[in-house]
Amino acid sequence: MKVLLKLEYVAILIISILAFAHTEWSWWWYVGLFFAPDISMLGYLVNTKVGAFFYNLFHHWGIAVLVYIAGYLFGLTVLEVVGSILLGHSAFDRIVGYGLKYEDSFQNTHLGRIGKDKK
Repeated sequence: MKVLLKLEYVAILIISILAFAHTEWSWWWYVGLFFAPDISMLGYLVNTKVGAFFYNLFHHWGIAVLVYIAGYLFGLTVLEVVGSILLGHSAFDRIVGYGLKYEDSFQNTHLGRIGKDKK
């Protein structure tokens, strides 16, 4: 099952790359901003509940797709870029084992525990 899920995440990453290609922006933007959604982890400086909220907001596929579609419908290419990067980054995170966060701990994700303490 893990292999099947990882293949699904790779497919989503490829879709995000194709969506970005549609924008005709320079690829340096995609590469340079690829890890920008991780700025959402600053919420963990407040507490785990706020951290999980902002992390999940910036790593949710539905949000990424809505941002991209809004950009497409309103002719705002910058939103298409943001949506494609959010989608690609979130898929990449899932490929390497990072999932959406529960409020109790950064290490507790919907894909299981991460980090040294995987118990």
